[in-house]
Amino acid sequence: MHAPSPMALLLIAIVVLVLFGRGKVSSLMGEVGKGITAFKKGVKEGAEDVDAAARGEAKEVEMKSSEDIDRARAEIAAERARLDADRARVAADGALRDVTPSDTTKS
Repeated sequence: MHAPSPMALLLIAIVVLVLFGRGKVSSLMGEVGKGITAFKKGVKEGAEDVDAAARGEAKEVEMKSSEDIDRARAEIAAERARLDADRARVAADGALRDVTPSDTTKS
């Protein structure tokens, strides 16, 4: 497939201008430019966030005292209890959803 000729591109541009008007096309191009700028800014911020996270993960966590260790253990125990409760709830929900009658009178 070949590229459109300059004459075809000019014809397309004229049709677009006639259909939408000069003001509409210029505002549309302005919005496209703003979108491209916002996209580039988002990509740059995302890369900075990834770099910051990589630097943060490289640092080791230091506990200052036994109180910090006890607090961390308590948080882990609370999280484990919450996960166990969620697991039990999911199992109970699964048992409730199974409404298939069991056929005990097979011949």
